[in-house]
Amino acid sequence: MEVRASITRVRISPRKARLVVDMCRGKKVSDAITLMKFTPNRAAEDVEKLLKSVAANAEHNYDIDPETLWIKEIYADDAPQLRRFKPKARGRVGKILRRSCHITVIAEERGGR
Repeated sequence: MEVRASITRVRISPRKARLVVDMCRGKKVSDAITLMKFTPNRAAEDVEKLLKSVAANAEHNYDIDPETLWIKEIYADDAPQLRRFKPKARGRVGKILRRSCHITVIAEERGGR
């Protein structure tokens, strides 16, 4: 049984979020949550909340023990960007992109691995 959770429009660039997401891939959900507690990146807080959410979804919606969940897929995709402009010298304009991302977790129940 697959359990899914996602968070949208996280105000961190997808490139920085992927560094944190890659550390969790293929791990047990409970191990990944403890790993996120000690990861100093800003994206780790959002990923930790998302992992707790997928564990709660499994327990509440499907009656699955959260201790048997493993992360099958986890990825960070692009989200809409805020476009800002900064005035530059001689009447020119510098473009500023404030990036954001969508993070998705798909966990599955496995036996005693």
